[in-house]
Amino acid sequence: MELAGTVTLFLVIYLSCLVIISAKKKIARKGTLPPGPTPLPLIGNFLQIKSGKILQSLLKLREKYGPVFTVYFGTRPIVVLCGHDAVKEALIDKAEEFSGRKTNPTLERTFQGHGVVFSEGERWKQMRRFSLTVLRNFGMGKKTIEERIKEEAQFLLEEFQKTNQKPFDPTYYLSRAVANVICSIVFGDRFDYKDKEFQSLLEMIYNTFKETSTARAQLYDMYVEVLKYFPGPETKIYNMLDNMRVFIAKRVKENQKTLDPNSPRDFIDCFLIQMEKEKDNPSSEFNIKNLELTTLNLFFGGTETVSSTLRYGFLLLMKYPDVQAKMHEEIDQVIGQNRVPNIEDRSQMPYVDAVIHEVQRVSDLLPMDVPHSVIRDTEFRGYIIPKGTEIYPLLNTVLNDPTKFDTPDAFNPGHFLDEDGRFKKNDAFVPFSSGKRICLGEALARMELFLFFTTILQRFRLKPLQAPQDIDTTPQESGVANIPPLYQLSVIPR
Repeated sequence: MELAGTVTLFLVIYLSCLVIISAKKKIARKGTLPPGPTPLPLIGNFLQIKSGKILQSLLKLREKYGPVFTVYFGTRPIVVLCGHDAVKEALIDKAEEFSGRKTNPTLERTFQGHGVVFSEGERWKQMRRFSLTVLRNFGMGKKTIEERIKEEAQFLLEEFQKTNQKPFDPTYYLSRAVANVICSIVFGDRFDYKDKEFQSLLEMIYNTFKETSTARAQLYDMYVEVLKYFPGPETKIYNMLDNMRVFIAKRVKENQKTLDPNSPRDFIDCFLIQMEKEKDNPSSEFNIKNLELTTLNLFFGGTETVSSTLRYGFLLLMKYPDVQAKMHEEIDQVIGQNRVPNIEDRSQMPYVDAVIHEVQRVSDLLPMDVPHSVIRDTEFRGYIIPKGTEIYPLLNTVLNDPTKFDTPDAFNPGHFLDEDGRFKKNDAFVPFSSGKRICLGEALARMELFLFFTTILQRFRLKPLQAPQDIDTTPQESGVANIPPLYQLSVIPR
């Protein structure tokens, strides 16, 4: 029995070596990857990269191998880019070459290369171009969507008022408000905060976002070649995403029954109209699968990213009460207490704008970006990266680049202010990524953050349940995303 086990182990190691050698020879024929730690058969750089601490492991490897290096997740080579210069050179200077996409294995079963976020090539171009057009037509970056955000902010204020200064967890208060803004675009209306189906959807979005960043999900993403044969976190993630997709499919059918091609009510209507226009075009990507998954991308992305940033922002403002006090002062000076904030106020409020930017920088919501790939064999810094190679542009290393931020490890709104207190742009500010894959909802998110922050702080003071110096801002999970820690606060009317 022991001999059989030994022989089996030997065969596994032998075959693994053949796989690694074959892969390396294939890569060598096509190009020369940047240097990195030597991978072991089958498990790649398992010894150098800890599941649950992928980012920290990659940052440690940067110290030895520099800003551009290669690691192996199992047998998959990953080219890692660190710092402002390397990420800019790839995503901006060579934007087309680095515009490909790799889907995290935990999400692959759901998306399979569909939807605007996880598609590439012609499918991605059609989905992105169309989605941007529809978002803009429904007011993204314009007065129409601003009024929708302002209206939703008032609903949120009413909910905060009902807490009567008692402690509460802001997680779902914020996600309901933010979700309703994107819902007004993709579904044509908002949901009542007490709607059970709406609450269930938001719970699934939050849990999916959190689950993709757990240690076990990171382990699966790294070693999917082996772990795909065993039940794991991808099943739970798939089930939650599938339930959301079922909801969207139901909304699509409802829209189909009452569709007026001359008067589209929302994103779904616009997509259905485009499907009809292109029904005889064999190269069209306008089909039900892309409709459902692009809508899921917009609903999910338009909810959790902004609401998580707001939650991080509340926590940071309680930890740094002097910053919150200065925001209150500028809000009182520019807006006062007698009118609702509007987006035009932003240009007159450099300190508030700087704080919001610093919140986004410090919260570092997607520290490793969504994985990219190169769409052709690409020369980069003297290396040849073969077509299809997975790329990790570490946004964390750009947002914390010491050549771009004086005190990258500190929460310091001064990073975005000049000597005269005027707002100062910084090209290392990349929370939305950059290049051709930059977040298509950036304009909407920026407007939401400003209007929600100013509207809430105009009316309330955020009060922590502990001493500011004792507040811990460490994420509860750190992987694909940095998930804000759970906390409670009180809102005190001003």
